Amino acid sequence: MTEYLKRYMESINKRLSNYGSREELEEIFSEHKDKIAFMQHERIVHFLVTMMFAIILSVFMTAVLFLEHPAMLVLVAIIIVLLGFYIKHYYFLENTVQEMYRVYDRIFEERRKQSKEEKS
Repeated sequence: MTEYLKRYMESINKRLSNYGSREELEEIFSEHKDKIAFMQHERIVHFLVTMMFAIILSVFMTAVLFLEHPAMLVLVAIIIVLLGFYIKHYYFLENTVQEMYRVYDRIFEERRKQSKEEKS
Protein backbone atom coordinates (compact mmCIF):
# COMPACT_ATOMS: atom_id res chain seq x y z
CA MET A 1 0.00 0.00 0.00
CA THR A 2 2.88 2.37 0.77
CA GLU A 3 4.43 1.99 -2.69
CA TYR A 4 1.01 2.22 -4.34
CA LEU A 5 0.29 5.52 -2.61
CA LYS A 6 3.73 6.96 -3.33
CA ARG A 7 3.41 6.10 -7.04
CA TYR A 8 -0.12 7.50 -7.17
CA MET A 9 0.90 10.79 -5.54
CA GLU A 10 3.81 11.16 -7.97
CA SER A 11 1.57 10.46 -10.95
CA ILE A 12 -1.25 12.79 -9.85
CA ASN A 13 1.19 15.65 -9.25
CA LYS A 14 2.80 15.04 -12.67
CA ARG A 15 -0.60 14.89 -14.38
CA LEU A 16 -1.72 18.05 -12.60
CA SER A 17 1.40 19.88 -13.75
CA ASN A 18 0.96 18.80 -17.38
CA TYR A 19 -2.78 18.65 -18.05
CA GLY A 20 -3.88 20.11 -21.35
CA SER A 21 -7.63 20.60 -21.32
CA ARG A 22 -10.55 21.20 -19.01
CA GLU A 23 -11.80 17.67 -19.72
CA GLU A 24 -8.47 16.21 -18.61
CA LEU A 25 -8.60 18.32 -15.43
CA GLU A 26 -12.13 17.07 -14.74
CA GLU A 27 -10.94 13.49 -15.22
CA ILE A 28 -8.05 14.08 -12.79
CA PHE A 29 -10.50 15.66 -10.32
CA SER A 30 -12.93 12.76 -10.52
CA GLU A 31 -10.23 10.12 -10.17
CA HIS A 32 -8.64 11.94 -7.25
CA LYS A 33 -11.96 12.17 -5.38
CA ASP A 34 -12.36 8.40 -5.78
CA LYS A 35 -8.82 7.76 -4.52
CA ILE A 36 -9.41 10.00 -1.50
CA ALA A 37 -12.54 8.02 -0.61
CA PHE A 38 -10.65 4.75 -1.00
CA MET A 39 -7.76 5.95 1.16
CA GLN A 40 -10.11 7.33 3.83
CA HIS A 41 -11.63 3.86 4.09
CA GLU A 42 -8.16 2.31 4.27
CA ARG A 43 -7.17 4.79 6.97
CA ILE A 44 -10.22 3.98 9.08
CA VAL A 45 -9.60 0.24 8.82
CA HIS A 46 -5.97 0.67 9.86
CA PHE A 47 -6.99 2.95 12.72
CA LEU A 48 -9.38 0.30 14.02
CA VAL A 49 -6.78 -2.46 13.70
CA THR A 50 -4.21 -0.28 15.47
CA MET A 51 -6.63 0.42 18.31
CA MET A 52 -7.46 -3.28 18.57
CA PHE A 53 -3.76 -4.10 18.92
CA ALA A 54 -3.41 -1.37 21.57
CA ILE A 55 -6.29 -2.87 23.55
CA ILE A 56 -4.86 -6.37 23.19
CA LEU A 57 -1.49 -5.05 24.37
CA SER A 58 -3.14 -3.49 27.42
CA VAL A 59 -4.91 -6.76 28.26
CA PHE A 60 -1.72 -8.80 27.94
CA MET A 61 0.33 -6.29 29.92
CA THR A 62 -2.25 -6.50 32.70
CA ALA A 63 -2.05 -10.28 32.51
CA VAL A 64 1.75 -10.07 32.82
CA LEU A 65 1.36 -8.09 36.04
CA PHE A 66 -0.93 -10.66 37.60
CA LEU A 67 0.38 -13.93 36.16
CA GLU A 68 4.10 -13.19 36.07
CA HIS A 69 4.65 -15.86 33.43
CA PRO A 70 7.81 -15.45 31.27
CA ALA A 71 6.05 -16.60 28.09
CA MET A 72 3.63 -13.69 28.45
CA LEU A 73 6.57 -11.28 28.24
CA VAL A 74 7.51 -12.72 24.85
CA LEU A 75 3.92 -12.33 23.68
CA VAL A 76 3.83 -8.72 24.91
CA ALA A 77 7.10 -8.01 23.10
CA ILE A 78 5.68 -9.41 19.85
CA ILE A 79 2.52 -7.32 20.20
CA ILE A 80 4.59 -4.18 20.89
CA VAL A 81 6.59 -4.76 17.70
CA LEU A 82 3.41 -5.32 15.66
CA LEU A 83 1.79 -2.26 17.19
CA GLY A 84 4.87 -0.21 16.29
CA PHE A 85 4.57 -1.24 12.64
CA TYR A 86 0.83 -0.52 12.61
CA ILE A 87 1.39 2.93 14.11
CA LYS A 88 4.10 3.66 11.54
CA HIS A 89 1.84 2.60 8.67
CA TYR A 90 -1.15 4.52 10.06
CA TYR A 91 1.05 7.63 10.40
CA PHE A 92 2.01 7.27 6.73
CA LEU A 93 -1.64 6.84 5.68
CA GLU A 94 -2.76 9.83 7.73
CA ASN A 95 -0.08 12.11 6.28
CA THR A 96 -0.69 10.91 2.72
CA VAL A 97 -4.45 11.47 2.96
CA GLN A 98 -3.80 14.98 4.23
CA GLU A 99 -1.47 15.53 1.26
CA MET A 100 -4.26 14.23 -0.99
CA TYR A 101 -6.55 16.90 0.48
CA ARG A 102 -4.01 19.58 -0.45
CA VAL A 103 -3.82 18.21 -4.01
CA TYR A 104 -7.64 18.21 -4.10
CA ASP A 105 -7.62 21.89 -3.11
CA ARG A 106 -5.06 22.58 -5.84
CA ILE A 107 -7.22 20.84 -8.45
CA PHE A 108 -10.29 22.69 -7.21
CA GLU A 109 -8.43 26.00 -7.51
CA GLU A 110 -7.35 25.12 -11.08
CA ARG A 111 -10.98 24.38 -11.95
CA ARG A 112 -12.04 27.72 -10.47
CA LYS A 113 -9.38 29.57 -12.49
CA GLN A 114 -10.52 27.87 -15.69
CA SER A 115 -14.15 28.76 -14.97
CA LYS A 116 -13.22 32.41 -14.48
CA GLU A 117 -11.19 32.40 -17.71
CA GLU A 118 -14.10 30.89 -19.65
CA LYS A 119 -16.48 33.55 -18.32
CA SER A 120 -14.11 36.36 -19.30
